Formats: sequence, C-alpha cells, structure tokens
Amino acid sequence: MARSILHIDINNCYASIETKLHPELRGKFVAVAGSVEERHGIILAKNEKAKAMGVKTGEPIWQAKQKCPELITVAPHYDEYLKYSRAAHLIYERYTDRIEPFGIDECWLDVTCTRRDMDAVADEIRETVKKELGITVSVGASFNKIFAKLGSDMKKPDGTTVIRKDDFREKIWHLPASELLYIGRSTTAKLAEHGIFTIGQLACTPADTMGSWLGKWGRVLWIYANGLDNTPIDLMGTEKVIKSVSNGTTSYRDLKNDDDVRILTAALSESVASRLRKHGYRSSGVSVAIRNAELKVYSRQCVLSRPVNDGTEIAKRAFSLYKQSYDWSGGIPIRSITVGCFSLCSEETAIQTDFFSSAQRIIKREKLNTAVDKIRERYGYNSINNGRVASDHEFFRFDARLQNEIHPVGLTGSL
Repeated sequence: MARSILHIDINNCYASIETKLHPELRGKFVAVAGSVEERHGIILAKNEKAKAMGVKTGEPIWQAKQKCPELITVAPHYDEYLKYSRAAHLIYERYTDRIEPFGIDECWLDVTCTRRDMDAVADEIRETVKKELGITVSVGASFNKIFAKLGSDMKKPDGTTVIRKDDFREKIWHLPASELLYIGRSTTAKLAEHGIFTIGQLACTPADTMGSWLGKWGRVLWIYANGLDNTPIDLMGTEKVIKSVSNGTTSYRDLKNDDDVRILTAALSESVASRLRKHGYRSSGVSVAIRNAELKVYSRQCVLSRPVNDGTEIAKRAFSLYKQSYDWSGGIPIRSITVGCFSLCSEETAIQTDFFSSAQRIIKREKLNTAVDKIRERYGYNSINNGRVASDHEFFRFDARLQNEIHPVGLTGSL
C-alpha cells in the first residue's frame, strides 16, 4: 500500500500568532522583526498583506518599509510561538504517532495507519487547527516527504494540495527546479549552467550525469525529482543523531580588526564546546562563516588531527580559518560570525594523540572543562567565562532567542 504522507505548514506562523494575540493588528500590514537597536533589524516573518506588497523574510526593516510604508513591525514572542506549535502537535497526535518536526511551524506526518484518503485527513486537520487554535495551516499530501513538502507550498494560505503517484509529473515537473526541497541558490545556478531549469528537466537527466555534475548530491536530487524518495518518518520521541553544533551572532557593533574577531570567536567557540560536552560529543571538524557589512558571506572549514570539545582548541582553529578567509584591505567591517563543529563522535571514543600533543596537558584541560561545566550547571552559564570575553562584555549582549540557543557571555566571572 502506498504511503500517505502529509506536510503541514502553519501559515505565516509568527505573524499569524501575533495577530491572534493582538486583534488590533487584523487587516493591517504586519511583520515580526528583530530589534534595530540590537542590530537584528531584519524581517523574521510577515502576514499575507505584507507579502503581497513584496516584503520578504530576511530583508532589513528599512528596505521592507520602502516597499510597504504602512508596515507595522512587532517584536517576536518565541514562548507564544512554541505554545501554539505544541498545541498543533497535540492535534496531529490524534491521527498518528509518526510526526517529524521541520522547524517550529512545519511537520511531516505519516497517516498511512488511518487507512483513509490522505486528502480527507489533511482537510480535517486544517479545519481542526483553524477551529481550536484560530490560525490556519496549508497541507501537502503525497506518497513521499519531498512531494508532500512541495505540495504544502502550492496553496497558501489554508489549502490542501494532493500529489499522487499517477499525476506528479503533470503537477510538478513544470515547476522551477528551485522549488524542490534542498535546492538553494548555489545548486540552482549550477543546474542552470547545464540547462536544467525545471524539476522535469532534472528528472529526465540521467542519474549518472547528475552525479558527474553535482557528485552524490546530484543523484539524490534525481531520486527526489522522480518521486523515488522513501525516507521514513520516525516515531515521536525518536532521538535524532546530532551531526553538527554551531552558534552565530550579529554583534552590537561592527568588528573592525583581528582583536575584535578573536574575542567573538572565543565566545562562540566556548558556547559550542559547552554544548558538545553537554551532549557527550567531540568534533573532528571546525567551520567559520563570516558576514561583512555588505552582507557578503565568507566561509571555510577544516579537519582536525584529533576530535576535541575544548573551547580554546576550537577558538584557535576558528580564528585561523578567519585569517585564511577574510581580507581587511577593503576596509569593510564584519557584522556577524558563526562558528560550527562537525564530524562528531562520542566523547568516549579513544583518542590517538599526535607526536606534538601532551597527554598530560589534554587531561588537565578536560578536568578544567568538567569543573567549569559543574559551576555553570549550578550557578548559570554566565557565572564563569573566558577572561578575554569578560573584558568586553558590552560587545556581546547576545539575543539567545535569535541565535540558536547561543548563551549570553562575559557578564560576571572570568577564566
């Protein structure tokens, strides 16, 4: 029996919930945006009226207001968004125990177990969410996750799109290749270089050819375009394997020299290292992404000689990658930095030290990190910090909600 997969997307999630909480915003041009004063002044979400005026997620507030002078911006309230997201999940649980979140506002559901037409289940869920929560969702219903996701984008707001095995070519092959999940700007450009502009053109290109152009990822995209994806949806509560840990932030002021970058990478690296240790991991790879004042992004990564979860080690590598990536000769300051760790392994994995490593020094650092973690667990993350970071605490008043669980740093102690 063919699977019945739904992808449910809460329409304009943040903006819809804000309008529900503040009825006076109904019928107006509304966007949820970060703080201009804290340099997070970008559009995080917008309602349908603002979208119709050309307002886009991710653009600066000033640019959005040029398109829509009547735009009303409101600060985000993440606790409320999580509350509505959990309430929506409770509704989904009435239909299946196979639910896979895809962000706070999206979910895949495997409703094969209901033995009902998937379009009927989709419509029933839409009406239930609307009635009980006062917000709307769009649903894509198909026989795999990729097409279900594609379908949820086709009728917004408050619509259901069904894509079946016998009609998917007619319904989606004419769409731009960029509509397919995981095809971003870079891949779109690479496909265009080879004359691939639609999903159908991608699907009709031999898999081996796609592989020669894009490597393993090219073959995966060919599978997606041909409706051959059979990725399962896990049972609720199934623990996902963590593949990477990263933290990034936009600083309160521009970074203008190496010292500024060294302090910020130290703060971010310590936060990443703390999370690695919390979850019992070490990392064999470090990455850095730098965005300057002209919004150009520079990124680089490297593989380590041994896996680590020490903030100092990660910071050294991160700073070295920055030095290889960024050139100050143009005089353009840096707005934000992200430090990431990948190629994770359990911290219980035996480590082969190299000729130049001191086993005694490594053991001392691990003991120190354990002591720091215990202090933070008892007194809070800010109770102890790297001395370099603590010396410039006004620099790093991070907004934790906007920065993927990033911790505020440099306020009280030093290390």
